Amino acid sequence: MLRALAVDDERPSLEELLYLLNADPRIGSVEGAGDATEALRRINRALESGPDGPEAIDVVFLDIQMPGLDGLDLARLLTGFARPPLVVFVTAHEDFAVQAFDLKAVDYVLKPVRKERLAEAVRRAAAQRGTTPQGPAPRIPVHEPDPDHIAVELGGVTRFVAVDDITHVEAQGDYARLHTDRGSHLVRIPLSTLEERWRSRGFVRIHRRHLVALRHIGELRLDAGTVSVLIGSEELQVSRRHTRELRDLLMRRTTG
Repeated sequence: MLRALAVDDERPSLEELLYLLNADPRIGSVEGAGDATEALRRINRALESGPDGPEAIDVVFLDIQMPGLDGLDLARLLTGFARPPLVVFVTAHEDFAVQAFDLKAVDYVLKPVRKERLAEAVRRAAAQRGTTPQGPAPRIPVHEPDPDHIAVELGGVTRFVAVDDITHVEAQGDYARLHTDRGSHLVRIPLSTLEERWRSRGFVRIHRRHLVALRHIGELRLDAGTVSVLIGSEELQVSRRHTRELRDLLMRRTTG
């Protein structure tokens, strides 16, 4: 069973997180810390105790924005240890997801925390630690969206965005940011995977960082040898290696 540490400078959020973790049968014990400095002292004791010692910690559920040492700072410090605990970020801000996963976070849970979403984070941590649940694990709803939609998480709620509404996709490491007319969403899927999945739906790679939907291209521009496309009010550069393919596809689309 997992030994956990929850870290949040806001007392109500910390108490709620402790309550939800205590209710999960895969959590054997959980402590709370009100800031990252206190958490670091507790983690140092755990590391001195050893992985099987009485002070050991398997996973830290960590807020990001805290006064002084923040959650990302603490996670960076932990990467320097030989056997650090796993890290699950629990935050109200989606903007730090790429940095969080660059630090090898197990999961990134948005506030307000839902019981089912936190249970999924615990499941991932348990899988990495190789632990076996004691008693029945919480049931996690499994969504099987049709190919016309993609699941995104927004404010702790899983929603489904229509693929036809996505104008372009931007690579962000092992993640991709989906752009629509109403905003953007970060998903944990590499751009190369989406390129393969959506090729038949009219998406084409124009740059190592961008995948665009042909139907949303408003203009193809040529300026001093540089090619770009206009999608809404945003202009995206087309790399040389992708220019010919894009022009051929647009021509076929126009004459087809």
